[in-house]
Amino acid sequence: MTDFDFDALRNLDPDAFATLVRSSSKSELEELMAGQHRKDVLDTIFDRLPSRFRADRAGTTQAVIHWHITSANNPPDSYEVAIADGTCTAGPITDDDPKLGLTLNGTDFLKLITGQANPPMMFMTGKLKVKGDPMLAASIANLFEFPKG
Repeated sequence: MTDFDFDALRNLDPDAFATLVRSSSKSELEELMAGQHRKDVLDTIFDRLPSRFRADRAGTTQAVIHWHITSANNPPDSYEVAIADGTCTAGPITDDDPKLGLTLNGTDFLKLITGQANPPMMFMTGKLKVKGDPMLAASIANLFEFPKG
């Protein structure tokens, strides 16, 4: 992971990124998420999230979701995902009240969005904190085309 070309990140296919995460050790992922490229990685993931949205599965879902990705050494990085009228946008936190807030550390976030973690198990073990609508939290994996672990 330390030899990964971060300039190529924006061109890396989400499935290829998932493979890269899957092949990395926990310590390599921790190093990545504690390093200088953390924000680049998170920005890229959230920039691409709307393209992974499954409008066909969203139905009438209307929600603002706040993601808080924690770090041992820095304040959390926070992002907003808004779902409305069959569309999805992602970006910085706004003043909109979230229907759901999700908090987890950077390594667990990478595992979650690359299909390597079980969200209910993460919640039960305290790795994923949920504030707000638990039914929406349970349906997030269905609303996005995340790589399968």
